[in-house]
Amino acid sequence: MTAEMVVPAWMHQQVSAEQYDSWSDEQCAGIEIVDGMVVVSAGVSKRHRRLARILANALDAAAGPDRNADTDFDVRLQDVPLTNRRPDIAVYRAETIDLTPTRPEHVLLVVEVVSPGSETTDRIVKVDQYAKAGIPFYWRIEQAATGVPLVYTYVLDPATKAYREGEMFTGVIKAAAPFPVTVDLGTV
Repeated sequence: MTAEMVVPAWMHQQVSAEQYDSWSDEQCAGIEIVDGMVVVSAGVSKRHRRLARILANALDAAAGPDRNADTDFDVRLQDVPLTNRRPDIAVYRAETIDLTPTRPEHVLLVVEVVSPGSETTDRIVKVDQYAKAGIPFYWRIEQAATGVPLVYTYVLDPATKAYREGEMFTGVIKAAAPFPVTVDLGTV
């Protein structure tokens, strides 16, 4: 951080759900709230954004009229202490599009694209948080050095509130129900 950069006071204080809900979209962009504290997300690469957009568009098309898939989407995992995550992609019930905040029971799938600096959070921390919140499916996308993405899928075991490993895809995703989608992620 340079001397010219001044971090707003609200980023150093415990944040309640009511406070967060009163903030502007600009204040909420690029941040998540974990256990009531603001977590600033590092900027993501063009490759990261493109991969998320390609997959979100394919999931949205495959989801039919009952589900939507979006990027840059808040999911309220818990109110006290506030934990508000922004997965790279969220697939949620279409009739809840105008409900704020979006709750885990509205969400079918969250997808995280792993970037340098987010490895531990995306591989361990968020997996546990999404599972405990009851989100049925979690996909993690690793950007391999070859340029061909690796997609790891996880399915929630409701009895243990933990994910079990599902299939792993490289480059082309041919997922069956509830995600009847074929996406060629190729090299992005």
